[in-house]
Amino acid sequence: MKVSLFIPCYIDQFYPQVGIATLELLEKLGCEVVHPLSQTCCGQPMANSGYQHITKSIDKQNQQIFREAEYIVCPSGSCTLHLKDHVFHGESKVYELCEFLTDVLKVSEVNATFPHKVGVHQSCHGLRGLLLGKGSELVSEPFSKIGDLLDQVKNIQVCTPSKVDECCGFGGTFAVNEEAVSAKMGKDRAEEFEKLDVDYITSADMSCLMHLEGTLKRKGSKVKVIHIAEILNQSIS
Repeated sequence: MKVSLFIPCYIDQFYPQVGIATLELLEKLGCEVVHPLSQTCCGQPMANSGYQHITKSIDKQNQQIFREAEYIVCPSGSCTLHLKDHVFHGESKVYELCEFLTDVLKVSEVNATFPHKVGVHQSCHGLRGLLLGKGSELVSEPFSKIGDLLDQVKNIQVCTPSKVDECCGFGGTFAVNEEAVSAKMGKDRAEEFEKLDVDYITSADMSCLMHLEGTLKRKGSKVKVIHIAEILNQSIS
């Protein structure tokens, strides 16, 4: 199975280890992975600020780069949702990483070990945009694609905060335009995980984790953040 990897700007610049873990994980699961070097931003920051009309050249470039791709996989819920809805206009070949692992590869056993207590943060885009899990406002059977994957990891202790799907406060440009509100939401969310005494917070969105990481570091917390790709790539064969 051939997979084209889309790596978000902030992962490329600040968290390259997440991109590497995603690549290694997909290859170990039997995929042939390509990473087009001419790819660029998905265009989400501009679109979220009301300037999607200036992203047409970016959209066209990404459409051209990935036009022959069998699958496009991205380790970010928010970027994946933007690519799906605004760049590839609902094409079914665009997948967030956890979505791809569960829905396409149908991974039922990962040979991964992570002997730590881990809190799970469900991002807004991933939860309600990509349906990676059930939102707390819905009356239906609970499910979590992230949870299903973490359940396959050996020696991990998974914890869920009482407010299972509360926003971390990042929201992309929201964190810039509403700095005080964003910071307070991040502080509240981080404190929830600290009360659980977790070693790590994980998510399918590194942008959420980046926001929480800043809050945690400023207060000198021992809690660290880690993308789910890094956990699933631990000791896998």
